[in-house]
Amino acid sequence: MAVSADRASDAVRQPARTRRPWARTDPVAVLSAARHIADELRDGLGGSGARAAARGVRRLLDVDCVGIADLSGRPIWAPAAPPGEGSAAADELVEQVLHTEAKGGRPPLLALPLHVHHELAGVLVVFGNARRSAVREAARWVVESLERARLEASAEQAAQAELRALRAEISPHFVYNALTVISALVSSEPDRSRELMIDFADYIRYSLARHGEYTTVADEFHAIETYLALQRAVLGERLAVQVRVAPEVLAVAVPYLVLQPLVENAIRHGIEPRAGTGQVTVRGEAQGNDCVISVEDDGLGMDPALAEDILAGRGGSHSVGLANVDRRLRNVYGPWYGLVVETAPGEGTRVVVRIPRFQPGVMPG
Repeated sequence: MAVSADRASDAVRQPARTRRPWARTDPVAVLSAARHIADELRDGLGGSGARAAARGVRRLLDVDCVGIADLSGRPIWAPAAPPGEGSAAADELVEQVLHTEAKGGRPPLLALPLHVHHELAGVLVVFGNARRSAVREAARWVVESLERARLEASAEQAAQAELRALRAEISPHFVYNALTVISALVSSEPDRSRELMIDFADYIRYSLARHGEYTTVADEFHAIETYLALQRAVLGERLAVQVRVAPEVLAVAVPYLVLQPLVENAIRHGIEPRAGTGQVTVRGEAQGNDCVISVEDDGLGMDPALAEDILAGRGGSHSVGLANVDRRLRNVYGPWYGLVVETAPGEGTRVVVRIPRFQPGVMPG
């Protein structure tokens, strides 16, 4: 049986032709199929969606069968491998593409290498009568889907790495001051010292221990109350605290570690630098289908332009926690959600978190 394999430059690097292979096909159906292929390839050529992606390519090309192979060289076929000698020829062709990129022969068996970010990732194999230009266009779609999946995975890995860094971002200054206060109370107020030591242990556990992706508003409020208890012990009368949360939002699922950084930011950058007494107020309440949480301080405040830079990650040491929280909220709930910062120099700062009370796929771990 005649076989053929094109080089990667033919498969994915040629500019798109003016006349599309499926120009006479319903454009809505084509776009829907392309989106379906991209969704199924989120886990790569060896993922659970590879067969469904192959089915989508087969429907678009209207051929007998389509195979997708990763670097292992074992194609996943839809609906099944070519019969008889065709299957052996296809396997041989895949090996040629993966190891030598040999070319020769002609359809009905065609294999195109798939290069993702200039690296060979696999092979698209088509069995049937299809225009070479159409197969090349299908290969481009597959490659673009794989590239997008890799970029999304990289972004998720970066966000997780930033979250791990956020978990480990415990101020040495705060730890030193907290332990100093606790040790000073061991003799004079042993019960108080014991309570603070328990609070300190809870604070460390929640900040550093492994958690699922989501927790509850109740757990987040418990964590910030623990932190505030330690900060009151350190700052004494310089810090006044008010925490109020409505019972109906306590069970709301929320991404892990989204409230504690806001409270830490209010104290570190709002209260500690100012003279005299400062107050931090934390509220949580239901507003229709939303849960609204605010963290407010009457500290130094800032220029609104600086607040904008902070949320964009351009605020230096101020921005690590707030930018991470804002980005994670938008990734989970969409661009309409995230942090809102209300501030002005000398007027304090108010940070508002608005999230849906019920969100599909968001469950405490």
